[in-house]
Amino acid sequence: MNVFLLQITCPGVLLKDKEELYLSVSILGQYKKTRCVPAAFPLFFQEKLVFEKTFANIVDPGDLVELLEVDTAVLELIQLVPPVGEILATYEENTRDFLFPDPKLTCRHHGIDREILMKRSSYFTGIAPKLRFSTSSLITESLLSSGRSHVQVSII
Repeated sequence: MNVFLLQITCPGVLLKDKEELYLSVSILGQYKKTRCVPAAFPLFFQEKLVFEKTFANIVDPGDLVELLEVDTAVLELIQLVPPVGEILATYEENTRDFLFPDPKLTCRHHGIDREILMKRSSYFTGIAPKLRFSTSSLITESLLSSGRSHVQVSII
């Protein structure tokens, strides 16, 4: 599975602290983060985070869908304010809906150039930040050495 993070916009908002920010992403029990960017909106990431997960006991696509529905994708905008950093905004959604959003009336391709509003924390003053991103997923089936098959989800 791939998550391509483009930018975060928040028109008219100036951050009181000038320390750098990054975006953390947690999906399928894996945690990745972007490089740090200067503390001025819009925040330009232009970064691809790659997630891979093998499910040894899943052979039915319906079982994979159920697993994705109970997993939660969590994105956090974090500023490096000492001593441990401050979470400025978050976004949480079940992984299935995050990767495969409901069809829209427009002719966009799934996962391409999506926008979501993040939820502001008490540390963040101003309007809710908007994250622009895209996702792509590759689901493959492979054989285990025992002759049984399993599903591998590659998030790039």
